[in-house]
Parts: sequence; structure tokens; C-alpha cells
Amino acid sequence: METTMSDIDARLSELGLTLPDAPAPAANYVPYVQSGNMLYISGQISQGPDGLILGKLGADLDVDAGQKAAAACALSLLAQAKAACGGDLGKIKRVVKLTGFVNSTPDFTDQPKVINGASDLFVAVLGDAGRHARAAVSAGALPLGVAVEIDAIFELA
Repeated sequence: METTMSDIDARLSELGLTLPDAPAPAANYVPYVQSGNMLYISGQISQGPDGLILGKLGADLDVDAGQKAAAACALSLLAQAKAACGGDLGKIKRVVKLTGFVNSTPDFTDQPKVINGASDLFVAVLGDAGRHARAAVSAGALPLGVAVEIDAIFELA
């Protein structure tokens, strides 16, 4: 079954979620690249309506806070995908792969649980098309001190 933009908008609304504006790149790179029917989205850092979501998992943030940061990254990834698709998220055939980086202490080992915040959001919004391959890795630090950064690969219809 094909997903339409209105289906995705309805799911976002039902979940009480709003897509942010697609963040501008912070350096000399582009926010996304489309090659054929594949869409590669640059890493999106954890930020919400109140600004950057900062902190280190295992020190000043717990798994729940990390999951919320990862979900914020997923919303930014969807916002970039929407920009890349000319405003039509219905062009997304599926989420192919996520790579999640978690700003964490050396002894913190729940990176997969943190990145579940993004994975769960994609499945909630896109259904089976949101299921994806994934990596969840620790980082000693992330840009600007954010808690999470995630990049993504989407397949477009």
C-alpha cells in the first residue's frame, strides 16, 4: 500500500508531533543528496523547540532523555526528507538505514536503547516503511555538546 503525504501528516498529528523547519547545514556540506531513488541525509543533531538538546548519556542524561533527543533527530531527518521531496513525504518508499551517534561516557552501553527513540518514531509515523537497518555507536563528544546525532538513508518511490 502506498503512503501519501496526507497519511503521514495525519500520523504526525495523531502523535502530537510537528516537523521543524529543515535545519541549514552548519559547515561546508549539503543537508541531503539524492542519487537515483536513494536519499542520503546528513547527520541531524538533537534539537527541539527550545534549542539544542545537550548532555552526555551516562553522566547527566538518562536513557529516556536520550530517546527523546533521538526522536528529535528523527523529526529533523523527516524535515530534511520533506525538503528533498519538494514537500511531499509520500515519496518516501522506506527508511533504509540509520546511523546513530550517542554522546556517552565510556561505561555507558545502552546506545541501542537511546537510538530506539528515532527507530520507534519512524515506525510510528511510517508503519512498516519505517523499519530499517541501523547502527548505534558511542561517541566521546558530538558537535556543540549535543546528546545525539543521526544520519539516514531513505528509498524514494
